[in-house]
Amino acid sequence: MRNKFDPSEIPPAPDLSFERNLWSNNVQFVAGIDEAGRGAWAGPVYAAAVILPEDPTIESKLTGVRDSKQISAIKRTQLALVVRQFALAWAVAYADASEIDELGILPANRLAMMRAVKALRTQPEHLLIDALFLPDMELGQTSLIKGDQRSLSIAAASILAKTERDAWMISAHERYPAYRFDLHKGYGTKTHQLGLSREGICDLHRKTYKPIFDLINKKA
Repeated sequence: MRNKFDPSEIPPAPDLSFERNLWSNNVQFVAGIDEAGRGAWAGPVYAAAVILPEDPTIESKLTGVRDSKQISAIKRTQLALVVRQFALAWAVAYADASEIDELGILPANRLAMMRAVKALRTQPEHLLIDALFLPDMELGQTSLIKGDQRSLSIAAASILAKTERDAWMISAHERYPAYRFDLHKGYGTKTHQLGLSREGICDLHRKTYKPIFDLINKKA
C-alpha cells in the first residue's frame, strides 16, 4: 500500500529514516531504486539499485548525495564515484527505446528497475522505490513519493542512473551528431527539435512518444 505523503515530510537532505526502520526490524539488505530518462524523447530509460551498509558513518561519507536533478553534472560525477566506493552493492541497467515502444514507458521503466535489482551482487530483502512498485518481484517494497529527496539509498540510485544514462547519451552523439544528444540527453529541447526537423528520426527515438509519433505521421 502506498504511503500517504505530506510535503512537510521532506527532510533538508535525504536520510536513512526508512532504511533504519527496516534495519531495526532485522531487514539487513535494503535497496534504493530510481530511474533516469523517463521523459526523454530518445534513448533508453536507466535504473539503478543501491544497497547501503548498516554503517553509522555512511551518512557523513555520502554527504551531498541527493536527488540527481538538484546537482550539477560535475558534482553528480564526483558523487557517483563516492556512492560506488561506499555502497555495499550497486547495479545499473536499462530498457532501450525499442522496448519502450513495445511495452510502454511504465512497464519498460519497471523492467529496467528489475534488471538492476537482479544484477546486484547482494540480493536485497526489501526495496525502497521512487514512486513505483514492482509487482513482478516477490520482495517487500515501499513506494515513496519524492523518494529521491527522502531516502539516501534512493538518492544514491538516482545519481548512478542519471550519470550512467548521460554517459550513454553522450556516446550516442558520436553516432548521431546531428541531434546533439550530448547537450540534451534526448529530451525535447529546441536543439533536439531542430535536429529532428532537419534529419527526421533515428533508431534511438521513441516512436510511440507523441512528438515523435506526430513527426512520423507528418512525414508519411
